[in-house]
Amino acid sequence: MLNVISGFYNPQEGEVIYRGQKRPPMKPFQVARQGIARTFQNIALFDGMSVLDNVMTGRLNHMKASLLDQAFWWGRAQREEVANRQKAEEIIDFLQIQNIRKTPVGRLPYGLKKRVELARALVAEPSILLLDEPMAGMNVEEKEDMSRFILDVNDEFGTTIVLIEHDMGVVMDLSDRVVVMDYGRKIGDGTPDEVRTNQEVIDAYLGVAHD
Repeated sequence: MLNVISGFYNPQEGEVIYRGQKRPPMKPFQVARQGIARTFQNIALFDGMSVLDNVMTGRLNHMKASLLDQAFWWGRAQREEVANRQKAEEIIDFLQIQNIRKTPVGRLPYGLKKRVELARALVAEPSILLLDEPMAGMNVEEKEDMSRFILDVNDEFGTTIVLIEHDMGVVMDLSDRVVVMDYGRKIGDGTPDEVRTNQEVIDAYLGVAHD
């Protein structure tokens, strides 16, 4: 579903409605320009680059200077560089990774890599943020940190967050609305309490007891 929303797949059926309008098939970069950013289940960072440089790649759609200006780093290119770096530093501070900002990403533990990937998505200033299993592979402490940051993003930036996660405790704690899918079919949709007591959801995910 996230791949369809973010333009990596085109749906075989149905359609994507965004801001009240049917959206035609789009490439991922076109979706990003609409204000939709995402993270990936399998971390997709540049291991040989520093944390700061990885985060800066999320500002690509905000860089409008010509190739000539960029090559000589003058005028608009210089102003953009300063502004984009400032935004990247703000997000790095927000996610409390200042002390590793110059560290190559390949040297970082898994939990911090996940936080860097979140930073790269946030620096694009999205209106919708798609998080693909952000807690996967994390220990309890790392999950608590990531949960806190996700809540802070929604609270401080007003960003709408679409979260796919298999840790039901995390889903129920973080979500205002939960949608449950079973083999591509929606079987539950409502508040955490409503979904928690939905018999079809219980049967699909917890199994049905037989005499």
